[in-house]
Parts: sequence; C-alpha cells; structure tokens
Amino acid sequence: MKTGDIDPAAVLDGSRIALARALTLLENDRPGADELHAALAARRGRAHVIGITGAPGAGKSTLISALLRELRARARSVAVLAVDPSSPISGGALLGDRVRMGEAGEDEGVFIRSVSARGHLGGLSRTAGRIVDLFDAAGFGVVIVETVGTGQSEVEISRLADTKVVVCPPGLGDEVQAIKAGILEIADVLVVNKADLPLAARTARDLETAPGLRHRPGWTVPVLSTVAIEGKGIAALVDALDRHAQAGGIGRRLRGAPSAGGGGGAPATDDELFEHLQRWRSAGKGVALATVVRTWGSSPRAEGSHLAVEEGGGFVGSVSGGCVEGAVIAEALEVIAHGTPKLLEFGVSDQQAWDVGLACGGKVQVYVERIG
Repeated sequence: MKTGDIDPAAVLDGSRIALARALTLLENDRPGADELHAALAARRGRAHVIGITGAPGAGKSTLISALLRELRARARSVAVLAVDPSSPISGGALLGDRVRMGEAGEDEGVFIRSVSARGHLGGLSRTAGRIVDLFDAAGFGVVIVETVGTGQSEVEISRLADTKVVVCPPGLGDEVQAIKAGILEIADVLVVNKADLPLAARTARDLETAPGLRHRPGWTVPVLSTVAIEGKGIAALVDALDRHAQAGGIGRRLRGAPSAGGGGGAPATDDELFEHLQRWRSAGKGVALATVVRTWGSSPRAEGSHLAVEEGGGFVGSVSGGCVEGAVIAEALEVIAHGTPKLLEFGVSDQQAWDVGLACGGKVQVYVERIG
C-alpha cells in the first residue's frame, strides 16, 4: 500500500530515502499525510522521547551532539528533531542546530531533521508530534527533540517528551526563584551546561536548593553539570535519562494525553474538559482540576478558566496561556498523589516578566483539587 506516493513498508524497513520523503510529507501537511500517519500508528510507543529545552545560548545543540556520541557508543539508534527559529524572509528553518550536529548526521544509526517553528508558539512546530511518531514507528530507540531557544512560558515539550531535560546556563543566581514557575518546573532532569565557567557551581546549588522545584511523585529531579564541548558529564546524563525512562515509562504522549498538535495550552470548553475527565477516570487514572479563582493586572486567562491534569502528565485546558502552566501541572501531580488541595499564587511585575522571559505580568490565584 502506498500513501501519498510513499510506501509505509519502506519506512518501516529502514529506508532513509523513504523516511526523508515521509518527513517532508508530514512536515508540510501535504495530501496523504493523514493516511501515512494512520498507517504507521500501530508501530508507535517503543522509542524513548527526550525533550531538550532551555534558554538560547545554553548549549543545547552542543549537548545533543555529545549525547549522540554517547548513545551511539551504547549501540542506540537515535533520531533528532531540531526545531529552529523561522527565517523572517522565507519562513523556513535557519538550520543552525543541524549544522552544529553535522558530524553525527553521517552515522547510519543517526537521523537528524531540522524543521521551522513557522511562528508556532511553545518552542515546537505544529507537526512535531507527527514527526516524532514517524521516527518512533521507523524503529529509532531514542528520539531527541530540541526546542527553539525558549523563554519560561514555552512548555509545550512537556506534552510530547517522556523525559524533559532543561539546560540552564551558568549565572541564573537569584533569578531561579523568579523563573521556577515556568520552564524549570517541567524538568525531569536539570543540566547546568558550560560547567567550566564561573558561576556554574552556584547555579547548580541554587537549583538543588530551590524549594519545591525538584520533587515529583516517584522521582527526584537530578541537577547535573556538563561541559558538552569536552564530553564531560555526558555519560552520567545518559544514565539519568535511562533511570527516568525506567521510573516513568515511555510512550507517555500516547497514554490518553492530548496530542502535541493541539488540546492542552489552549482554552477548553466545559464539554471538552468533562470528556477528558471522564475518559481518564474510566481508565482508572488520578485526575486534578485547576481553576483560576482570582486575577490582578494582566492575565491571559479569565477567572473560572480550567486546566485538567491526569497522573501521567496529560492535560487539557489552560489557566495562564503558558506563563505558569508548567508549575500548575507539577503542583497538580502532587495533589493527585497526596489528595490535599492547594491554592497557588503566581505573580511578577511586567519588568520582571520581561527580564526573565515570562509571557505576562500581573498576578493569578489558582485552586487545584483532586477529582474523585
């Protein structure tokens, strides 16, 4: 059977030409893309999907290059999806990430694809989820997704990856407390890269001691130091990634969570929330509901907005438009685990928001409770 002039069997058999053509079909959402994605669906769920995110200049691409060398030394096949900023002229990917990983791309056990964010918010591209599914079905044991260099509000990778790695540059200092309500909260592994630079040790200490930042049900988030350009700390990082996969499992994006193409992160109707809550509870999952109960100043979500979260990390709805979504999801998982409701309050001035990359200023109160 051919789908959009691409034979799914050739993709499954490891043809790099067929894989490249299939990626182009899915990335551009050409005729036949839906059929191809459906034809490969039964082969999903075997790859460990690792999300690499963090601020621009943290060394994400160099870290991934070092990870590729270590993973290949351990006989793992690896696919990389590098989401680049969009060219302001053509709208295409700038390809900077792929250039920095060039040497690994010649390895038959590695496949690297750069795509453009094309203005999509959240650090990914609109079709990233389907591309990850394709790599998974094609038999790659590890799929690494590198986001666009993000501010603290862009946490879409939390819906796609089994293990989220947040790469921190040295020198966060006191800003840890200001930004922990954003992207740091989604981390399963925190990495201080460029650990040979001044302030790296202090940054690691600040991350290790930030209250409430590193605890998840069944997992304590490690803080690791690396010098990626020299390969230092990379073996320990891969060991930590493996431990997290064993603790949390793989294929989480397929376990009832909204797909990376839509759902979570956007307002949801009451009917949509109820549908997801019913489905998750019928599957025996713990569920929490977060509700905006009060706002001050600028707030992208109105009072009464909801975010529903299931114990595997899947979510639908929004209480902030991204500003504190990662923090609320982390707190909701704690509420599911322990049953005690929480009243959360987040707020920064507009200037603080600008300084640390948050999407909004103002203040918001969110009540989180377990359902059932």
